[in-house]
Amino acid sequence: MADISASMVMELRSRTGLGMMECKKALAESGGDLTKAEELLRIRSGAKASKAASRVAAEGIVGAWMSADATSGAMVEVNCETDFVARNEDFVAFARKLAELVAAKNPADVAALSALPMDGGTVESVRQALVQKIGENVSIRRFRRFATASRLASYVHGGGRIGVIVEIDGGDDALGKDIAMHVAASGAPGAIRPVCVSKDQVPAELIAKEREIFTAQAAESGKPPEIVAKMVDGRIAKYLAEVTLLGQPFVKNPDETVEKVLKAAGATVKAFALYVVGEGIEKKKDDFAAEVAAMAKA
Repeated sequence: MADISASMVMELRSRTGLGMMECKKALAESGGDLTKAEELLRIRSGAKASKAASRVAAEGIVGAWMSADATSGAMVEVNCETDFVARNEDFVAFARKLAELVAAKNPADVAALSALPMDGGTVESVRQALVQKIGENVSIRRFRRFATASRLASYVHGGGRIGVIVEIDGGDDALGKDIAMHVAASGAPGAIRPVCVSKDQVPAELIAKEREIFTAQAAESGKPPEIVAKMVDGRIAKYLAEVTLLGQPFVKNPDETVEKVLKAAGATVKAFALYVVGEGIEKKKDDFAAEVAAMAKA
């Protein structure tokens, strides 16, 4: 039998929001496999998708830049160690310069971006100088570039913690910003984030996994197979509405979907990008009690 540590139980609890004993039992049944244990708990409890992705575990900022004619733009996530440095003027300026550079030069990846010229040196040399100046590690994590014959709308929220760019055709500037704000709102903890624009873009493997879980959940109801099939189809339809931008209730008027709002304005969304600072990065947690005990022992 696999050893189930307290940290494993806490991790599963943070993903599902379920009780400690339930999580421990599921881990024991799955042989300590967190992913299998999470799926098992979802089948039994009807729990929603993992909450792990909504945890913000690192500091930094999303730098954004858009051209005056709104046809090109970019976002860059730059990380640091503390929220204090994330508000530093030099750090913020570095992130914004990076976004402009990405839009202009279209580098292939972070390594290519780091080699580009900046301020008489390279991006990497500027980064290193910034590290020396502020006394914290600074890293360029990711970026996204847009260039379109339509129009871009961007929105940055929470002092740069959430950044959005939307590619939209039709409508006006106000509508573009409203849609960008809607996407940004989905980046808040506990909100359901759209994975793509429309249901036909949802990856088949993602639907297959959800169908598998919904089928196992429905089967436990004891209902006839034909009823179970209808239940699963209904759950899949609801799931597709939740994870697609067009299917979500519009944040400014939940009585309408984003699709209806766009249709009324004669507009369509072609693509979007959402960055949440620190998403998916585990932040080191200092155990001050242990440090004090260690110092006392020394």
